[in-house]
Amino acid sequence: MSEGKGQVNWGLICHVAGLSSYIGLPVLGPLVVWLYKRKTDANADKESREAVNFNISYTLYVFIAGLLCSMLIGYALLPFILVSHLVLIIWATLKANKGESVHYPFTLRFIS
Repeated sequence: MSEGKGQVNWGLICHVAGLSSYIGLPVLGPLVVWLYKRKTDANADKESREAVNFNISYTLYVFIAGLLCSMLIGYALLPFILVSHLVLIIWATLKANKGESVHYPFTLRFIS
């Protein structure tokens, strides 16, 4: 496997794996990629850590918005959070497909 092509593919896979949150498994997809490739592929390690941090952050934001539903503001925040999550995953996937590094906005750094 050529070095450049393998790195781009794993970078892309780790961001697409973030879609696992839409089937009720937040963080699991990027976490599996990170645990599998972190020691053998530096690019996949970096991109997967970014994807894991992003998905943990958005899971936290969804939880907070859910709590805020009792004050009605959460009902406005939830759709915004879910749509922005999906848009940012697509954006990151397209960047990773080009071999570019991704830095998600609004991301808390849990894993550095």
